[in-house]
Amino acid sequence: MTIQLIIDGGADLPQHMIEEHDLKVVPLNIHFGEEQYKTGVTIDLPTFYEKLSAAKELPTSSSPSPYDFYEKYKQVDNSTPILVLALTQGLSSTYDSAVMGRDMLLEEEPERQIAVLNTKTASCGIALLVHEASKQIEAGHQFDEVVLHMEGKIEQTTTLFILKTLENVIKGGRLDKVKGTIAKTLNIKLLMKEEEGKIEVSEKVRGDKKSLRRFVEQIGEYAHHFEDKVIAMSHCHDEERGRAVLKSIKEKYPFKDSIFTEMGPLISTYAGEGGLVIAFFKD
Repeated sequence: MTIQLIIDGGADLPQHMIEEHDLKVVPLNIHFGEEQYKTGVTIDLPTFYEKLSAAKELPTSSSPSPYDFYEKYKQVDNSTPILVLALTQGLSSTYDSAVMGRDMLLEEEPERQIAVLNTKTASCGIALLVHEASKQIEAGHQFDEVVLHMEGKIEQTTTLFILKTLENVIKGGRLDKVKGTIAKTLNIKLLMKEEEGKIEVSEKVRGDKKSLRRFVEQIGEYAHHFEDKVIAMSHCHDEERGRAVLKSIKEKYPFKDSIFTEMGPLISTYAGEGGLVIAFFKD
């Protein structure tokens, strides 16, 4: 039995994963003033970064509509179950739109099987969950079994962030300008983590090298057995930095495999250049 996986624009995956697992993607909306774009459809990453660097204010984002999801569901054969791995409800109403779109379709076609999961993560955290769901599907598990398994894996997902610059969090009003100026002067770096589906500051560390060292060190506080685990990483417009940090992670912890990708517009807007996200399953 095949199961169709659907993700949204809050997920960051390498293109080869999207193609390999035949994923359907519902884009999010990015607004630069009066201009609106659909992530990955009407704006690509190079154009997004150009516009971002030229903009005086950060772009805003909005979730897909329930109808966007409804239309995507309609593209799937009605005998194929659908599993939606939606961007965390703590950051966006995307999950709610996915549920409403499902309910719209079920009114017309009540025999459809559609499960919508709030992943409680974002960016490469969703890539990690796609990888896990695909393994379950390839192993031939029934739809209900896959859904139950993924609900458990969502609770095990640990998502950690590090910001190299505070420019975007200050611009976005998430750190007031006085505090931001002091933090920049003192070369303070923010370590953040997903907590109940929301992103919270976990530590403030002085200096880039020290903060990166602490970023890597944190992994060992959540997991101890790595031989069967996968580490996922996304970077904001700085592949060299991302690959260097991923290399140091793999030297310290014997992860079985890794997923490496670039952040899309949504997470990049807040992370700022050089920002990194990692995701893995805790013990």
